[in-house]
Amino acid sequence: MSPRVVVTRRLPPQAQATLEKLDAEIYQWQEDSAIPRDVLLKEIKGADGLLCLLTDKVDNELLGVAGDNLKVISTMSVGYDHVDVEAVKSKKVQLGYTPDVLTDATADLTALLTLAAARRIKESIDAVRNGEWREWRPEWLCGSQFTQKTLGVVGLGRIGEAVAHRLKAFGITNVLYSGRSEKPKAAEKLQAKFVSLDDLLKQSDYVVVCCALTKETKEMFNYAAFEKMKRTAVFVNSARGGIVQQDDLVRALEDKLIASAGLDVTTPEPLSPDSKLLQLPNCVVVPHIGSATMETRDEMGLMAVRNLEAGLFGKSLPTAVYQL
Repeated sequence: MSPRVVVTRRLPPQAQATLEKLDAEIYQWQEDSAIPRDVLLKEIKGADGLLCLLTDKVDNELLGVAGDNLKVISTMSVGYDHVDVEAVKSKKVQLGYTPDVLTDATADLTALLTLAAARRIKESIDAVRNGEWREWRPEWLCGSQFTQKTLGVVGLGRIGEAVAHRLKAFGITNVLYSGRSEKPKAAEKLQAKFVSLDDLLKQSDYVVVCCALTKETKEMFNYAAFEKMKRTAVFVNSARGGIVQQDDLVRALEDKLIASAGLDVTTPEPLSPDSKLLQLPNCVVVPHIGSATMETRDEMGLMAVRNLEAGLFGKSLPTAVYQL
């Protein structure tokens, strides 16, 4: 009897073709939207495997409904804060994710957001659309440039390192980083200095968040944190929305504690069209598109399918969150 799997979304073309070749009975949500919770709970009952996205909450409720047949959960994401990891591990269920492959795409987008926020791109586009583009003016829409400036990276993992590498090409002189531990190899390549978060906030011209969302990092960027930053600083978050106390960020931008912000992630997602963040001229927001290149999404899908297949047939996962 073939194993039964639940897949919560259509996958990119190559990954979808690979999925359909699996020797498995597949239930797949076909809409281009998150699978409703009630449908997921109905379909997961008795399933051997689950391929999910970061929009799908995997918790004790789901695990209880799934039952003892569940062998593997494969998430098509590098982050897994939507998964109760300890609960999954306690059930002896393998958990796979898709690291590394999205590093370049996410770093590109993070660098782009930093540039856009620093050079007031949102205001500039709006000025053209609103007929405000008149004669040349010496100080109109002047932003900041990177030459001889300091970059602060919160979380110098793979993505953080790649972001710093890109922004150094624009003339960044000093790179600071903070996190749970020092990263000597990456620091040597970047000539970066490990400092406390407080020192990073006080000294950096550009603060880029690339760390994971954990109990320790949840809402670590609150009003008090923004007060420590330079009034000319640019703040960028491409990690997880929950790392920022969003109302405090709005206040910080309104009160001009910082110059501008660029966000690929928010709380909640999707962000309401009437959110205050979207009304601010000095805040650039894009809809969580860090990994949104066809090359990256195809490879993420393939990795997720490979993890699913391995777990279904009793093999070690190619990219596992933990080892059982």
